[in-house]
Amino acid sequence: MHAILLPRTGGPDVLEWREVETPRAAPGEVVVAVAAAALNYSDLLQRRGTYSLGIPLPLILGIECSGTIVELGDGVEGWQVGERVCALVAGGAYAEQVAVPAAQLLSLPANVDPIAAAGLPEAACTVWSNLLDIARLRPGETVLVHGGAGGIGSFAIQTARAMGCRVFATAGGEAKLSRCSAFGADRAISYRDEDFVAVVRAETGGRGVDVILDNMGAPYLSRNISALAHDGRITMIGLQGGRSAEVNLGQMMGLRASLFTTSLRDRPLAEKARIVAGVRRDLWPLLENGRIAPVIDRTVPLREARAAHAYMEGGGHVGKILLTA
Repeated sequence: MHAILLPRTGGPDVLEWREVETPRAAPGEVVVAVAAAALNYSDLLQRRGTYSLGIPLPLILGIECSGTIVELGDGVEGWQVGERVCALVAGGAYAEQVAVPAAQLLSLPANVDPIAAAGLPEAACTVWSNLLDIARLRPGETVLVHGGAGGIGSFAIQTARAMGCRVFATAGGEAKLSRCSAFGADRAISYRDEDFVAVVRAETGGRGVDVILDNMGAPYLSRNISALAHDGRITMIGLQGGRSAEVNLGQMMGLRASLFTTSLRDRPLAEKARIVAGVRRDLWPLLENGRIAPVIDRTVPLREARAAHAYMEGGGHVGKILLTA
């Protein structure tokens, strides 16, 4: 088969379209013929050589995809060859085929396009594990989503809105702010021109927000704490702005605040299986009844992954960028 290989770190030009060995299904796995794979920010970090997990090269990028099951490994039950699925994977999705643990498969939601479904697993699993599982978001609470126009942010806004929460979202530029409002944000905040702490404080009568989903890390931490309500929770899913920051523990204690730093890819298989099961139970019905929908910026042929990476690095996308096999 063919795949996009990352032989060394660098810019988008290091990605190579190569013929590689076709995967086989190990016990408990299936092989999926990939229809589409989605780009994620972690793919850029791996390509640049700044990914914290330090996975050795060469490798095939890609942590989510959609496609059709073409092989079942020993012990796999409940799935059939020919069934269309989407999947969370630990890598290897930028390829014509990928081996996937059966516990990380999801059936395609009714009425969701099979290509667009490639942009669902990572966002859905990240949002479920952080907002619903870790932060224990409840209907009627108030949420602040940073990076509201991205793949995870757009899914988080829709999920919180579907739960009956009040949603604030940050983004840059009028077009992205408008899209955040269309996704369901009650107030879209320009991180370029507005102080999100002042906005949420004013909009909540000084109370602050119950939950913050943050992808920026260090430069936002102190401001996130200042934006929290009592008993507020911050779930930090990315460090796009930096890794090191001072924390005012006295301020956090005064608010009875909680800070969670989380990741998805390096969790054990059993934990990923639990998250996928939670997504299937809690979020798939919202997709099937149309209350949440995948947000796709554009599709690019798999062999043109270099162009897709360059486009993503430009920061102008809204939602997911997909690579079609």
